[in-house]
Amino acid sequence: MKRVLLISVAGLAMLAACSTSDEAESNPPYWSPDYVPPTPPAPPPAPPPPAMAEMVTVTGSRLRSSDAYGAMAPVTNPQQVVDRERYEDVDPNPVLSTVEEPVSTFSIDVDTASYSLVRNSLEFGQLPPTDAVRIEEMVNYFDYDYALPSGPDEPFATHVTVTPTPWNADTQLLHIGIQGYEIIPDERPRANLVFLIDVSGSMNAPDKLPLAIQAMHMLVDELEPDDTVALVVYAGAAGAVLEPTEARDAREIHRALDRLSAGGSTAGGAGLALAYDLAEQNFDEDAVNRVMLLTDGDFNVGVTQDERLEDFVARKRESGIYLSVMGFGRGNYNDQMMQTIAQAGNGTAAYIDSRQEARRMLVEESFSALFPIANDVKIQIEFNPARVAEYRLIGYETRLLDRADFNNDAVDAGEVGSGHAVTAIYEIAAPGSEGLLMDPLRYGGGTSVEPDLAGEFGFLRLRYKRPGEDDSRLIERPITASDAVADFGDAPQEARFSIAVAGFAQRLRGDSYLAEGYDWAAIRQTAASAVGEDSFGYRAEFLELVDLAAAADAARDKP
Repeated sequence: MKRVLLISVAGLAMLAACSTSDEAESNPPYWSPDYVPPTPPAPPPAPPPPAMAEMVTVTGSRLRSSDAYGAMAPVTNPQQVVDRERYEDVDPNPVLSTVEEPVSTFSIDVDTASYSLVRNSLEFGQLPPTDAVRIEEMVNYFDYDYALPSGPDEPFATHVTVTPTPWNADTQLLHIGIQGYEIIPDERPRANLVFLIDVSGSMNAPDKLPLAIQAMHMLVDELEPDDTVALVVYAGAAGAVLEPTEARDAREIHRALDRLSAGGSTAGGAGLALAYDLAEQNFDEDAVNRVMLLTDGDFNVGVTQDERLEDFVARKRESGIYLSVMGFGRGNYNDQMMQTIAQAGNGTAAYIDSRQEARRMLVEESFSALFPIANDVKIQIEFNPARVAEYRLIGYETRLLDRADFNNDAVDAGEVGSGHAVTAIYEIAAPGSEGLLMDPLRYGGGTSVEPDLAGEFGFLRLRYKRPGEDDSRLIERPITASDAVADFGDAPQEARFSIAVAGFAQRLRGDSYLAEGYDWAAIRQTAASAVGEDSFGYRAEFLELVDLAAAADAARDKP
């Protein structure tokens, strides 16, 4: 028997406020042009969310702020300005010696939150916080036209290119593209979804709860009739406002969404517990079971520590329930918490800053967002010291794994959805190259290899689990001279565009490995030459972001 859980008197009051009114019953359906959303009940008093003017970005030695619509202005009294956004402080990956550390291992990452956060900052006329820039999420925001694998039996195809580095004539880039299998629509499993929506006072802003509701309306319209949706909300308490409902009754789901309003404190931990409980009660082993959390991450009641939330979500990972985390709004956005729980819970993290971004993720890419083709996907490269003396992985700082983790199936790693591509880039320097940054070892380092392997740059291994399986499978291939091109312009178009995005992210982050000569104009030129087919205009938008970054960078240096 299905149960609907209600927690506390406050939760009961919240459910009562969400009950269907006569006015709602008389309304035309959601999809009618005459439909008017019902007027929500007045929320309890709550302090207003922090204005965009409270956000501070440190740019060089000066502090600058922006108002709600992005006008840049100097901060007159920095001591009175509070930055409530949270980002994890991570140093860029260092250059490593192949002799000392020949093996590089990391978990894949298909999250895209960083790109949307960067875009949002630039559109407000300011450079993003450097810790908000995660290079792998910037690169993997885009679709790449890598060739698909032949079928689901081996769900990944690998594409490797070794090319000269556009920002350093003395090094090369090892570009790795992993393309996932695309599920045939008629063969996709059923979706069993629980929407977990933050309706606390901090979500009371146009780019928060109203945008989250719009995003879920879009997703509901993409579901198949036998998919199910449950709706859990949380503020001072958590409550289930819609028991699992088939998408064939979409009108009821749309109405439940439209009855939501914001107010109160934020008991996010209780909301997560209730959403997982509801998902477990209605678990279907033949379906994709997923909790979708929509919040600004401002948890301030109950379990609020990232570590405790991470432990809870990690335990729930074993239940086979996936987690999608979607962030909204600025001013008090807790990116660090969102990343923590997404990585712990078989999850993905996205940041939705506009209706267009919601459509990109939940309509255009709904299959990859909802339906996984592989779990715990790990990449490992063993470099050949005869060809590669030094290397650095560009990005993936929060996804690094120990060498032994690669073969340990108990170690969690990232998930890949239907048709998703994953891109990773290393900068490498050959023995004797002017691009080397380390002195040679006094006593050598065993750089001799078997003659028949001497031409290899390295060896690529990819490990993954099929959904529902506990044992991983292995794909491997050598990286040889046949993968190399002599001129950057001869590299595949998709490799050149993704390298431009990686260069852009490194410059935003202020990485010391990027040569000063590879400036905004050079980045734009690289990207513009590799736009290719751009059906939805995302690559053209990237060129505009490079221009905005150049303008914001120039503006910060003016008196």
